[in-house]
Amino acid sequence: MSVSLRPWAYEDIFKIAELEKQCFRDPWNFRMLADAFFSENTLTVAAEEEGALVGYAFAVLAGEEADVANVAVAESCRRRGIASALLSALEEGARARGVRDLFLEVRVSNAPAMALYLRRGYCGAYARKRYYGDGEDALVMRKKL
Repeated sequence: MSVSLRPWAYEDIFKIAELEKQCFRDPWNFRMLADAFFSENTLTVAAEEEGALVGYAFAVLAGEEADVANVAVAESCRRRGIASALLSALEEGARARGVRDLFLEVRVSNAPAMALYLRRGYCGAYARKRYYGDGEDALVMRKKL
C-alpha cells in the first residue's frame, strides 16, 4: 500500500466534506467538520496517495472513552486495507491519550463496514433504533483498547 497516514490539515476539510457526500447518506457538512478539526478532543487521521486525499477518519475523545465519528475511503480505493489502517492509527492515538473503550455506530445495512469492525476486534454492544435521519437503526460496536 503506497498510502501515507497523517493528521488532518485545515486544507483537507474541503476534500473531506466532498468525500463525506460521496460516502454517506447523511454527511457531516464543512462547518461540522471544521468544528471537529478545531476541537482539542478530536483525533484525526487522513490517508493520502500521490498527493490526493483518499480516506480519513476521526474520533471524539471523552476521558477513557472515545467515539469513532467516521471512517471513509474513496470508492476507487476500497478493499486495499486503507480503512483498517485508518482505524489502527485512530486506536493507537486514542490509546496514547488514555482511552480504554472505543465505540462506533454503523448502519445495520452496512455489512462491509460491520465485517471490517469485527475483524478489527469490535463487538456489537446494542442497537440504537431509528438512529439515522432516514430512520435506519445503528448497531453500536465497542472495542477495549
